[in-house]
Amino acid sequence: MIRDTSGQDRVLAPPPASPRRKQLMIGGGIAAVLLLALSVPTLGRWLSAGQSVSAERVRVAEVRRGTLVRDVLVQGRMVAAVSPTLYAPAGGTVKLKVQAGDEIKQGQPLAEIDSPELRSRLVQEQSTLASLEAEASRAALDAQLTRSTARKLLDQAEIDRTAAIRDLERQQRGFDGGAVSQIEVARAQDSLKKADIGLSHAKGEYGLQDRGAGLDTRNKHLLAQRQRAIVAELQRQVDELNIRSPVDGVVGTVAITDRTVVAANSPLLVVVDLRELEVELPVPESYADDMRLGMAAEISFGSQKYAGKLRAVSPEVINGQVMARVRFDDTQSGARRPAGLRQNQRVSTRVLIEEKPNVLMVQRGPFLDTGGGRIAYVVDGDTATKRPITVGASSLSDVEILSGLEPGEQVVISDITSFNSADQVLIND
Repeated sequence: MIRDTSGQDRVLAPPPASPRRKQLMIGGGIAAVLLLALSVPTLGRWLSAGQSVSAERVRVAEVRRGTLVRDVLVQGRMVAAVSPTLYAPAGGTVKLKVQAGDEIKQGQPLAEIDSPELRSRLVQEQSTLASLEAEASRAALDAQLTRSTARKLLDQAEIDRTAAIRDLERQQRGFDGGAVSQIEVARAQDSLKKADIGLSHAKGEYGLQDRGAGLDTRNKHLLAQRQRAIVAELQRQVDELNIRSPVDGVVGTVAITDRTVVAANSPLLVVVDLRELEVELPVPESYADDMRLGMAAEISFGSQKYAGKLRAVSPEVINGQVMARVRFDDTQSGARRPAGLRQNQRVSTRVLIEEKPNVLMVQRGPFLDTGGGRIAYVVDGDTATKRPITVGASSLSDVEILSGLEPGEQVVISDITSFNSADQVLIND
């Protein structure tokens, strides 16, 4: 039988406790209690938060009071306020004297149209005018002769009456002296009456002849005057065959090529007056109702800014945009028109719509779109709490807060889609 080792075992006494080890154990216990006490609020927030997001994905802005400037910033293009299109006044062959982009002066010839038909009509009408003027001159001469003849007859009738009066007086004296019979006196009286009738008819005929001659002369002169108007109009059309520039500027689009045969009223070229440039702006439809004529604008060209005014707003919406026009405002102090601008050149334009002083506002951000403008997340430490809000007017950089927020509060302005509409969101470092 094999014996075990129980007879060799002996009980050892525990070693005496070390004072330092006891202190370490007590300190560790106290640290654990403190750590537990500090972690209870954080643990509570973790448990109460319905969502957690990374701080790198969150942008925060402060709610503040200030002046909200409503404006719209649009990339526009320069267009000429005066850019007439020149048309062919008559059909013919066009000879161009300029090319697109050439600088021109007012009255400078730009093109010439060769129209044999129009020139032939002018010559024909000039010949007709010469014939009518000759007829008018002949009518004036005939009227003068007619008046002269009528005047001669009137003068003769007056002489006959005078002679009849003298003969009657002579016969009457002879009758009174007994030398002439009563029959001779009666005959002399009849002659006087005949002379009176002749004079009366001569006067009437003279008036009628004068009126008739005047009417005929006037008619001939009116025909000649009408023909002169026709000739003047044809002459004007012939003069316009030499196309001249109505303004100082440059040649824009040339619609035809040299030596081309064109029909009447065909477009030839466009002249651009670079002294009267405006900015054409495609304004978003949402701003159209707020645009008013005369609103102040700021045109940025290069590193310079120039004052402008809203001149026109189109009543038509095309592709979600409304076309507006802004002109340079030279009436403002210090305003000046920039040099070196070109047609269709791109410029940045800011139109001031409204200024609202002393309003509660916050920086604009994606939270407006993702939250529908009805909710915002207020940041307190590492927790964002959802709060209903009401927004008002908005500008390019800020949005007005009507209710739901207080000045000094921190609000998440970044995209809040990842918050999943949770009441509280924990923001992790």
